[in-house]
Amino acid sequence: MAAKTNPIPSVWAREQREPEQPSLSRAAIVREAIAMLDADGIEALSMRKLGARLNAGATSLYRHVATKDELMELAVDEVFAEIVLPPADSPDWRAATTEAARSFRTTTLRHPWLASVLGTAGLAYLGPNLMSFSDRLAALFTSFGFPEPNRAIDTVMTYVIGMSTTEAAWLNTVARSGESEAEFISRLMPAAREVAAGYDHLTESYAASSKVAAVDPVAIRDSKFHYGLEVVLDGLALRLPQ
Repeated sequence: MAAKTNPIPSVWAREQREPEQPSLSRAAIVREAIAMLDADGIEALSMRKLGARLNAGATSLYRHVATKDELMELAVDEVFAEIVLPPADSPDWRAATTEAARSFRTTTLRHPWLASVLGTAGLAYLGPNLMSFSDRLAALFTSFGFPEPNRAIDTVMTYVIGMSTTEAAWLNTVARSGESEAEFISRLMPAAREVAAGYDHLTESYAASSKVAAVDPVAIRDSKFHYGLEVVLDGLALRLPQ
């Protein structure tokens, strides 16, 4: 007797149902879900709340999206369409990679929930937008001449996703405070400097960074991101054939 196999738990791996409510499309459901995620985060999203926003019952939603996990797969794939990649024949590999990394970071900060679910949103990588992103990124790094383009991509994306995840989490904390980023830092820094007072290097670092961050925290975050990216690219440059 053949062993029973379980269905693959992904919206991209099952046969799609015919819509029974033409006025409620999957695209409309996903757009509204993304709006809710952007405004209130993953914890606030439920099929019941989403149905209320769309003036539709949860049962109607399930005709288009079987589970909340499938909804997250669709939302992740939809957001990936916003990431801009340079053409594969870009002449300057560092400039092209920097452009791709910046666009990924910008998209992640526009949708702060994205980075935290990339590893958990089912088989989201099977979605058409994410597949297109991956294919175009592979074409880009192959054209640069990397002997192992996939490993070069993994190196860059690990850095970008890691930094973006940390940055998005910080901005979520700031948003919950109801203050601007500069205001939040100004209120936080006295306590941070007090705790760091017993540590020589941290005392100096906090004193210097707090002055700049209170004036332009966005510039500080940009500087940190691009410094690390340059270090990563310096390392990858050693892998390119001379």
